[in-house]
Amino acid sequence: MPNHPNSSEITLRLVIHGRVQGVFFRDSMRLEAQKLGVAGWVRNCSDGSVEAEVYGKSADVDDIVRWAKRGPDLAQVERVDIERADGCYTNFEVIRKSES
Repeated sequence: MPNHPNSSEITLRLVIHGRVQGVFFRDSMRLEAQKLGVAGWVRNCSDGSVEAEVYGKSADVDDIVRWAKRGPDLAQVERVDIERADGCYTNFEVIRKSES
């Protein structure tokens, strides 16, 4: 299990449910993450959800989680499942093809 270089940094895995595909969720999340200084990735899943791992300072990760709970204007987020994860990232990317 990788250690975070700074104990104030955390990684969370998010699974966002609702009308979250086809509404620019991934690109909007990338822009928001870059604005907040959060790293990680986001991708569409075959079940219609969006999955992301977000890494950064605890307060910044909290901000991107709050954003994910509402998403971009066209999204209708029903719920966000959140769990701890272990990844350490240096940038934020949109994964275009789902592995799920």
